Amino acid sequence: MLDSELAEIVDNLRVLGTDVADVEAKKAEQKLPASIRESLSAFANTRGGVLILGLDEATGFTATGVRDAPKMAADLASWCSTDMEPPLRPLISVHQFEGVSLVVAEIAELDPAVKPCFYRGAGITQGSYVRVGDGDRRLSTYEVQMLLTKRGQPREDLEPVPGTSIRDLEPTLVAEFLARLRVSRPYAFGDLDETAALRRARILVEGPSGEFVTSLGGLLALGTYPQEHFPQLNLTFVHYPTIDGAELVSGERFIDNVALDGPIPIIVRDAMVVLRRNMSRRAVVVGVGRQDIWEYPEPALREAIVNALVHRDLSGASRGAQVQVEMYPDRLLVRNPGGLHGPVTVDQLGDEAVSAARNAVLLQILEDVPVPGSTRTVCENRGSGIRTMVKALRDARMSAPEFTDRISYFRVMFPNHTLLSDDVVAWINSLGEHGLSDNQCLALAKLRDGGLLDNQTYRAATGLDSQVARAELRDLVARELVVQTGSHRWTRYQLAPGLHRTPEAVAPPPAGVRSDRRIQLLNALNEGELSRGELVERTGLTGPTVTRWLRILRKEGLIEATEEAAKSPFVRYRRTNKIALDDEGRG
Repeated sequence: MLDSELAEIVDNLRVLGTDVADVEAKKAEQKLPASIRESLSAFANTRGGVLILGLDEATGFTATGVRDAPKMAADLASWCSTDMEPPLRPLISVHQFEGVSLVVAEIAELDPAVKPCFYRGAGITQGSYVRVGDGDRRLSTYEVQMLLTKRGQPREDLEPVPGTSIRDLEPTLVAEFLARLRVSRPYAFGDLDETAALRRARILVEGPSGEFVTSLGGLLALGTYPQEHFPQLNLTFVHYPTIDGAELVSGERFIDNVALDGPIPIIVRDAMVVLRRNMSRRAVVVGVGRQDIWEYPEPALREAIVNALVHRDLSGASRGAQVQVEMYPDRLLVRNPGGLHGPVTVDQLGDEAVSAARNAVLLQILEDVPVPGSTRTVCENRGSGIRTMVKALRDARMSAPEFTDRISYFRVMFPNHTLLSDDVVAWINSLGEHGLSDNQCLALAKLRDGGLLDNQTYRAATGLDSQVARAELRDLVARELVVQTGSHRWTRYQLAPGLHRTPEAVAPPPAGVRSDRRIQLLNALNEGELSRGELVERTGLTGPTVTRWLRILRKEGLIEATEEAAKSPFVRYRRTNKIALDDEGRG
């Protein structure tokens, strides 16, 4: 880590007044605090992080320093190597900062195949931690079990269900399933009778006594009534009247409350019926016209429900938990037991090259099972569900879904928020900026109420790749619509001061909030030839803003570069003989 990066991290901590998810500061003047082991485990089990020794959080992250930095760094390395299982190998460095020595350790996230990392002295069930917010939380026994299952491919969906037989399968679903298999995979299933085909598809498996029974995955996909054997492997829907849940004054606990049973295809169909019953329609601005759509786009909801049912944890410890759908006035939640499986992280959701299935057999079966009353199958098994979800919301001009991955559960949250409503469009138009992309308009809408964006959240909302997202965000900075704070992994973007909507200012701000920078740059160039860096220093403008207006001035013929290599950092600019006009048309 560079000294400048450390200074930026400390500045951020002092502004926030607390530790953050990926940074933990400890006073540690003379010895290592025992709680460091918890942080080491938590960072390794979550997304990695930075441990800073020699900062006192109680006094606003004052740099108190450590007495013997080389020894403390060596002791920390020893703890990582001998006290933690598996051993950790963080990058540990000593920095001189504000007149004292700090010890900084950068801990990487462990590969899922070797999690959990735990403190050997406490054991795996008591010494495993995870990072939640700005603190370290001990993992439950179930969460430890979930991490251990990630070391291999779970096989609960292949587990035989005692007391079942082919008679527990729904004949119509079975017939449609086998008909599709014989067309799509004739080599494997074309010449097999019904029982042999179901065995090959692993819907029927050998039971403990040698008889053939249904597999858990087969029962959930094609069973007549799986809840006879597993009462909680279903979906519950609750529609609450307030954003906090029940209405305490009137005593109204919920508007609608339904438990949906049956095989997964039936649950998916019935869930969509219930959602339509509880949703209203609204008008959104699309291009130059308006369009009536559901409160939440149906394709996004369908994908979220299918993913929750198919990728839920089926281990014995979670069979008492349902897939839950909760609707509030401001949001809709879809939650399933068990977090993301395999190498997939929240950051990678929607990437074409990354896909992993906890219940691989169940997923393969449902690839050929149609939703009743529809020609489409339950799922495609192509890793496209998240992309479909995000695209449907983007097309409806709504906020992107928010994904929460915990070891014990995974949650999708759909904000009930139309980004490009009439007043937002009017507000964007009032800014007087031409040439903004649709994605940049969406970003401004998200930032309008004081929120923050980073490259990752912008990509999630727009579907852009990282380089295009970075270029569009930098263009917003150059236009002085957005302010950048931090750099590298701590880069954040927020709306420029003066552009926020406040409760007192419901109407859009007047045009011309930002200045035309032509005259400012031309006046600076009156003094002679200047480079871009010198113009930044003379004017006090940001680098992206100076770059943007230099490009405009060159296009207008008001300035010229003194070298051909216009992208060179050493290029200098000078005025031409062409006269610029001010806002009133005077030269």
